[in-house]
Amino acid sequence: MRAGDFARAWAINDHDLATADYPPKHTGPRHLQRIWRGEPLANRHVLVRCYHGLGDTIQFLRFMQPLRSMARSVTVWCQPELLPLVERTAGVDRALALHDGAPQVDFEVDIEIMEVPHAIGAGREYIEMGGPYLTLPQRGMSAPIDRQGLAVGLVWEVGQWDKRRAIPPALLRRLGVSGAVLHSLQREAAAEDLAQIGARDISTPDIAALGHLLCQLDLVICVDTMVAHLAGALGCEAWVLLHADCDWRWPSSGRRTLWYPSLRLFRQKIAGDWGAVILEVREALEKSARSPSEKSQYRQASATSSLADSGCGGRFS
Repeated sequence: MRAGDFARAWAINDHDLATADYPPKHTGPRHLQRIWRGEPLANRHVLVRCYHGLGDTIQFLRFMQPLRSMARSVTVWCQPELLPLVERTAGVDRALALHDGAPQVDFEVDIEIMEVPHAIGAGREYIEMGGPYLTLPQRGMSAPIDRQGLAVGLVWEVGQWDKRRAIPPALLRRLGVSGAVLHSLQREAAAEDLAQIGARDISTPDIAALGHLLCQLDLVICVDTMVAHLAGALGCEAWVLLHADCDWRWPSSGRRTLWYPSLRLFRQKIAGDWGAVILEVREALEKSARSPSEKSQYRQASATSSLADSGCGGRFS
């Protein structure tokens, strides 16, 4: 997957499914009797469950439309926070909020959202993003963006569970370059951290509202988190700061990823060394702040498309 050899990845998965020692479906609990085990999804009522992270769901929503082209219906059982986005996603017939019980919907096959590309045999044509694929609900009230310079949003950690994806706020102070205005998108950031960075808090727990904020900002700088996926899926320009042993979905080299053409990648060369990464980002930010009218090639293309109802090429309904 990291190398982009998707056909080989699906072949490995097919082998794993064929050799797994599963009990017959009819012998298990009722809610496990319909779990996908490699059978075709054509003309089936499919339930797509989202048991992983918010970013995983956002990334793999791109496969709902090709899934729907073969399935009889597609119901997505997703995290409640994502309902406003999922129910507007092409290919989704129905979206339900995930809970601890059984979904109240008829279905024939139950598949996890991260298994969908394997199930449909997705090639590069489905994986490579040709344009924004998320639709935001109508804009509500949101925090005003400071337009006295290049408006930059920051997210510097994912929480306490993965310290590898946490950048010390003291380092982020170095991003306060001339011509850039820093805004914090970090949830529940401490007041002392905001003061140390020199960023104004515009964070929100509402993911749809966050999407609108991303589309208003000129640039987002973040660690590998849900915000990176949301920005990428909306076509917003974002710089993603990756630790040395980053996740499989990010390529091992290069600045770009076919998953999200509007993202630019910055990597640790030495595990734990965020200082060198921040210096590299600072240099790039200084250049962008001097030429704020410059857009990435992807954003320029998006801005001329029929989907571009927002500053980042996203769609609204």
